[in-house]
Amino acid sequence: MFDTHELGRRPGAMKKVSREVPAPKDFGNEVIGVPEDAVLRLDLRLESVMEGVLVTGTAQAPVTGECVRCLDPVERELDADFQEMFSYPDADTRTTRRGDAGADAEDDADEETLYLEDDLFDLEPVLRDAVVLALPLQPVCRDDCPGLCPQCGARLADDPDHHHEAADIRWAALQEFQASGAGDPDTDENQEK
Repeated sequence: MFDTHELGRRPGAMKKVSREVPAPKDFGNEVIGVPEDAVLRLDLRLESVMEGVLVTGTAQAPVTGECVRCLDPVERELDADFQEMFSYPDADTRTTRRGDAGADAEDDADEETLYLEDDLFDLEPVLRDAVVLALPLQPVCRDDCPGLCPQCGARLADDPDHHHEAADIRWAALQEFQASGAGDPDTDENQEK
């Protein structure tokens, strides 16, 4: 929660805030995320405008997860930029509407609008959206990570020449035919005589 009381309601007023806060639970996705209680560094700029307070900022946080190719641990620093408008509760009465878009459009806008409550705003939903969207969908330990062998699970980075003799099942019958000696030219000659 951040207090905007000192900022006032005079349009054009600005205040910079830097703060370190603990990360909340479930700040990520299934593969990678910010560990709970890790330090989130926030650099914010609060600007008073006619409709409310415009919050622009950057969040820096450590993220941990697993490489999607080789399952090794991945640790990085994440920077996420965000900008959000927190409206005054009486903003609708202070500003004129730019036209009537209908009741449904107003209801949708009200659901997405964030409001100040007693000059306070909760930044957690905005941070969650910014950080989760900035996370890589498929994190890798390094860009050229070869991953794991699909047959035995060996790390291909440890043994780049790792391979298996794999027979194509479409040719398996021919390999059995050859192993039985039926494809041997000497055997074919004896059968003809």
